[in-house]
Amino acid sequence: MSVRVVVGLQWGDEGKGKVVDYLAERADVVARYQGGANAGHTVQVDDDSYVFHLIPSGILHPGKTCVIGNGVVLDPECLIREILYLEDRGVDVRNRLHVSHAAHLVLPIHCVLDRLYESSPESPSIGTTGRGIGPAYSDKAGRVGVRMVDLLDAGTLEAKLAALLARHAPTLARSAEEVPGVSDLLGMCNGYREHLASLVTDVSAIVNEAIDAQRAVLLEGAQGTLLDVDHGTYPYVTSSSTAAGAAAAGCGIGPTRIDTVIGVAKAYTTRVGEGPFPTEIGGAQADELRRAGNEVGATTGRPRRCGWFDLPAVRRAVRVNDVAELIITKVDVLDGLEAVRVCVGYRTSGGVRNEFPMEPWLLGDCRPIYREFKGWVSDKRKPSGERLPMEARSFLRFISEELGVPIRWVSAGVGRRDMIRFT
Repeated sequence: MSVRVVVGLQWGDEGKGKVVDYLAERADVVARYQGGANAGHTVQVDDDSYVFHLIPSGILHPGKTCVIGNGVVLDPECLIREILYLEDRGVDVRNRLHVSHAAHLVLPIHCVLDRLYESSPESPSIGTTGRGIGPAYSDKAGRVGVRMVDLLDAGTLEAKLAALLARHAPTLARSAEEVPGVSDLLGMCNGYREHLASLVTDVSAIVNEAIDAQRAVLLEGAQGTLLDVDHGTYPYVTSSSTAAGAAAAGCGIGPTRIDTVIGVAKAYTTRVGEGPFPTEIGGAQADELRRAGNEVGATTGRPRRCGWFDLPAVRRAVRVNDVAELIITKVDVLDGLEAVRVCVGYRTSGGVRNEFPMEPWLLGDCRPIYREFKGWVSDKRKPSGERLPMEARSFLRFISEELGVPIRWVSAGVGRRDMIRFT
């Protein structure tokens, strides 16, 4: 048995939800280790589509244990809606879902703060989802956050809510929105307790016991490596570490317990919100990619910016995560294009650069150097293993060789079974 981490190698939206759903069939425990409800996974099972924000997509496989780790900041209202949404569709959730006692709560005041910070003239707009993720992580780091375990004791909860509101009172006073008081928040949290108290537990113990029993564990994150708060395109990043190294801390296991890191990348690149994007394209070609790939945010509904595959960017993500295997998704979206491009480096005012620059002033100066590949059209009538034309295989082999990592699977469709073994 093994412990595997699934991590995105771009700016998120790489199709990790589908990948986790596919790999979960051979796992016993599936754990989410960071992020919040600002992320969205969409999974297609036959004619049914499921959208997830907090619960690991492995929940769609009967008998699998699913956990939400301490590294997640959790919006209780969103979690309750997600549980009811799945149960209404016949999925057994409450008997198989466990939530870390140490996961911090995203409360309504965090969403108000998020919108205030995003609209403030003193700080640049970064295109957040407004779901309160950044302020919740700030409170966690500031040691004033409210955790899941606090829901279990009314006295502790009220004192913590009062302290939290007092900390943010000067900022909240600037809001034109109605801001809930302590009694309002306490009433909300009492409702959360009724729905969620039975799920709160020590997730670290569950995951470690599974590993000790030689059960297969799958760890999933949200967003992608280029949105990592340390290794991404700062400040246009999320508020947590999205990299594979965060999986251990986010679920309470030792780093040496992880066996393999699986990196997921699209056959092209997308980004939501503000920030540098060297291979971004515009016009009709971007519109066609967006349409063919249904590139609309699962959480916000915002259209995604689209561009070509960026080798230097993904190479950096491979290094940061120590990726052992690749899964390339949405290869089918490129079907029918006359030519497909891969960025192999950049021209800047200082000369040619083959590495993804982390200096913000250099990123804005990057002009991609492309290698062009002949396009292809897949024959959907063929079995999945024979569906990739020679031109598509040449494109994928080039990516694998340049990154120095084998591509194990290729996703060529939205369905659960639209996975092609590549090597």
